[in-house]
Amino acid sequence: MLTLDNVYRASYALKDVVRKTDIIYAPKLKSGAQIYLKTENLQVTGSFKVRGSYYKMSKLSEEEKARGVIACSAGNHAQGVALSAQKNGIKAVICLPDGAPISKVEATRSYGADVCLVEGVYDDAYRKAIELRDEKGYTFIHPFNDEDVIAGQGTIALEIAEQLPDLDAVIVPVGGGGLIAGVAYTIKTLNPKVKVYGVQASGAPSMVNSVRDEHIETLESVSTIADGIAVKCPGDLTYELCRKYVDEMVTVTDDEISAAILALMEQHKLVTEGAGAVSVAAAMFGKIDIAGKKVVCLLSGGNIDVTILSRVIKRGLLMSGRTCQLMVELVDKPGQLKNVSRIIADLGGNVISVHHERANEGSDVNGCYLRIILETRNFEHIKDIKKALTDFGFKLL
Repeated sequence: MLTLDNVYRASYALKDVVRKTDIIYAPKLKSGAQIYLKTENLQVTGSFKVRGSYYKMSKLSEEEKARGVIACSAGNHAQGVALSAQKNGIKAVICLPDGAPISKVEATRSYGADVCLVEGVYDDAYRKAIELRDEKGYTFIHPFNDEDVIAGQGTIALEIAEQLPDLDAVIVPVGGGGLIAGVAYTIKTLNPKVKVYGVQASGAPSMVNSVRDEHIETLESVSTIADGIAVKCPGDLTYELCRKYVDEMVTVTDDEISAAILALMEQHKLVTEGAGAVSVAAAMFGKIDIAGKKVVCLLSGGNIDVTILSRVIKRGLLMSGRTCQLMVELVDKPGQLKNVSRIIADLGGNVISVHHERANEGSDVNGCYLRIILETRNFEHIKDIKKALTDFGFKLL
């Protein structure tokens, strides 16, 4: 049974291993609410996962330690298990989906673990890990569906309760459910008045669907930039704890996640991965009613692959009205481009790309098109520029 005493024991076991991460006030993320950020993206290994994996390993017998451990992961649990095994002198084998970011794979190897890449997603890596466990006699360290792992993740809630005792709500990313199960159980046991909200990516809503339909469901596929929470099926332990202790579950889109990553980078100089930013995305885009409340958004991880960071930023800029693309229909005569440029410049827009092409078959023989990409301040700014162009007589497509 998961108990508060077990969470406190986990906290004691972790005191010299993990970092007590700061809570940062974030007034600009959403007006009308007091939002704070619990920065587990700055945790050892860049994620909260080391809490649960280390506590689980600290409770293994000497015989179990001698046989070694095996785990499966989308990336962050892998690093947590690898570091925990290294600190305990235990051999570790980690099964990762072959699509896991290279940065997470290499980081896992850097902690001394043997990496086994498995074709598919997290659930395929899980099946391979179980197969190897049975074959080699390793001890399996589950990423979420284990009471000791859940207790380890619950230590975050102990820190939050100490750092912000008068909070009204906490918003937590959800994949398989280990993090929210530990946080929700601990928070609700300490103070039942605090609301706990879970957030999943809309491309991987396994826990959302399961809680809604009141039975565990397995998704046929998952697709999201939040690879850390791309789980097809939640655990039975985590499902039951979510049903009992979580007040509401919502989803956010990849575009909303991208905008949250961008806002965290620009406003707070914090780098988060997709899974780590879903809590902020839910707050920013009004998925949860937090008006007038003191809320903690849990940033669960910061291990974003730099190769996709530029794409995420580009999507975030589009979602927040910081860039836009305009297609303008022109008459092919001198001065047209000059007039378009002047209108945009007068309103403070910055042209970063221009593509001019002749009209297609069936269009006016004197027609042409201008495709422009702009840097803008916000959606109101875009609206002003479009209005000025149409008022001048240009046709926008």
